[in-house]
Amino acid sequence: MALAPFGSANSNTLFLTFPIPPPSYLIHNKNHHRSTNFVFSSTSHVSYAHKRSSSGATIICSASNNKPSQISSTAKIRSEVLSPFRSLRMFFYMAFIASASLGTLIATSQLIGALTNPSRASQVPEIVKGLGIDIGAVSLFAFLYLRDNKAKNAQEARLSREEFLSNLKLRVTENKIIPVNSLRGIARLVICAGPASFITESFKRSEPFTESLLDRGVLVVPLVTDGNSPVLEFEETETETDEAKQLATRRKRLWQLAPVIISEWSEWLDEQKKLAGVSSESPVYLSLRLDGRVRGSGIGYPPWNAFVAQLPPVKGMWTGLLDGFDGRV
Repeated sequence: MALAPFGSANSNTLFLTFPIPPPSYLIHNKNHHRSTNFVFSSTSHVSYAHKRSSSGATIICSASNNKPSQISSTAKIRSEVLSPFRSLRMFFYMAFIASASLGTLIATSQLIGALTNPSRASQVPEIVKGLGIDIGAVSLFAFLYLRDNKAKNAQEARLSREEFLSNLKLRVTENKIIPVNSLRGIARLVICAGPASFITESFKRSEPFTESLLDRGVLVVPLVTDGNSPVLEFEETETETDEAKQLATRRKRLWQLAPVIISEWSEWLDEQKKLAGVSSESPVYLSLRLDGRVRGSGIGYPPWNAFVAQLPPVKGMWTGLLDGFDGRV
């Protein structure tokens, strides 16, 4: 047996090569596919994949100890950059609230004194007017502060989720695992999440748009939520024409990515569904921009035709100029 480590300090991959096929109790593949992905849960997130042959087998083990934090410092910094004057506004709101609150206390004490002293009864209307202004100011600036604070929290939460997504791992080949952020500026990811039947149907519906989707930098990440294996047929036979073989190769490229550490992907997806008010059982798609931000999402099958119609090609005279115009889906 040979061991070969691969990865980083926070995410490590270990390749184990057996000189003979491992016993059935170690790896069980009820559908007899050539490759199988499965996950073990323990104190850390671990995922395994294997490929069997008549001469031996290779097991790929990936582990990660990353735990998503509530709001990361990077998300807070990005929020400040995107809204540089929000903190200044909130500071002045707090100052105005403090000033108006002090005025309210003073006016209240004056009003009590005027009400208990008949000789100052003529001052009551003026004191009430000032008290009303102070209470109105407190209410207004408190509303503005709470609105900005709510927008700040929502923005930081969104940026934190995007950062968490960018650190999730994808398997490109059996021996290559990359984070999502390594595809920024290169590919527009479309995450299809649902049961195996949903993934299979999405795969079939994408076939007529394969060439156009690849020209627009689209790559699909199938995230199976029911533990079954989708049927993605890429088989090439000797009787097929060169055009059919080329299409099969392009299809493999469109659907070559596979999520690693499914528990982390599921955690991120559940949070997205919760915020969108979508049932956790609903099959969904999420499309990302070239810069890695979430562009759009929906329930059901991805609108492949809409992607082709709205997204600009990643090559040619419009490269770079239209990178920010990633459409609405």
